[in-house]
Amino acid sequence: MARGGKREGAGRPAGAVTKRTREIADKAATDGITPLEFMLQVLRNDGADIKDRMWAAEKAAPYVHAKLSSIEHRGDLNVTTRTKEERDAIVEAALRADT
Repeated sequence: MARGGKREGAGRPAGAVTKRTREIADKAATDGITPLEFMLQVLRNDGADIKDRMWAAEKAAPYVHAKLSSIEHRGDLNVTTRTKEERDAIVEAALRADT
């Protein structure tokens, strides 16, 4: 007899594309242009209204450019304050060692 409750690994994974969705996307790509291609055409059309081009740029951007994620720095920063004279001496020593 079946028992209720969550079972690990059961069902379709979250975010997985169904077979039907994949078939529709493949058919759209082979029969004509994809929605992204259409938006990029609008974006590149110099004769299009600027509002239409801005809309296309906004909608297409997530598919063209990766969204930057924020990170948290973990670790020590060794920030040493040096005078101009100390920095100049370090540069001169490096130049002497380089020749």
